[in-house]
Amino acid sequence: MVQLTPAQVTNAWVPASWEEFVRLTDDPAYAKAKGYYLNQQMRIETVGVGPDHARENTLLILVIGLYCGLNGIPIVGLTHCSYRKAGVQEAQPDISYYVGSRAALAPQGRAIANLDEVPPSDLAIEIADSSLADDLGTKRLLYEELDVAEYWVVDVSQSQIIAFQIANQGSRRIPVSQVLPGLELSVLQAALEQSKQAENSQVVAQLMAQFQRSREA
Repeated sequence: MVQLTPAQVTNAWVPASWEEFVRLTDDPAYAKAKGYYLNQQMRIETVGVGPDHARENTLLILVIGLYCGLNGIPIVGLTHCSYRKAGVQEAQPDISYYVGSRAALAPQGRAIANLDEVPPSDLAIEIADSSLADDLGTKRLLYEELDVAEYWVVDVSQSQIIAFQIANQGSRRIPVSQVLPGLELSVLQAALEQSKQAENSQVVAQLMAQFQRSREA
């Protein structure tokens, strides 16, 4: 088998056997990398996470937790959890959620989540700083194959959320979340934009008041 160099395998989709992919993702040199596998191709992401990416990742977790808490929606959220269907596919979204009655089905333990033993998450989110084209392209196909119910791509540069509902290994754009009922993506986008000028606590406080008014209306 051809031995690929780091320059050949990082931050691009390259042909690889499943065994080669597992060997690389198990290598301590890639301990902080994210791994994806689809159609006998792998992508190993080693790009550093900048402040904008980290800020929007953190704010989304806060806001989704707030929305679900106020509306009594059970969730289990996982950050950078790897989901593996051995020999076929693997994905490592920035954030993923099991929602409602399926929250009890979220994987536990230290091993990679085995999709032959646990179901896929309801929601997968990728924070796209330098990887927007891939997040909207090949990764979207990967999440369609994995049969998550909903997939969001957060465009860091535009503070935009591009959301897809997935069904029958296809996807369509949606303005309102289907797995988090009633949550309008435009509200989250406004919060992401506001967070560039305000502290997270201020953004969350304003959203709390907005969500409460919506519940009372």
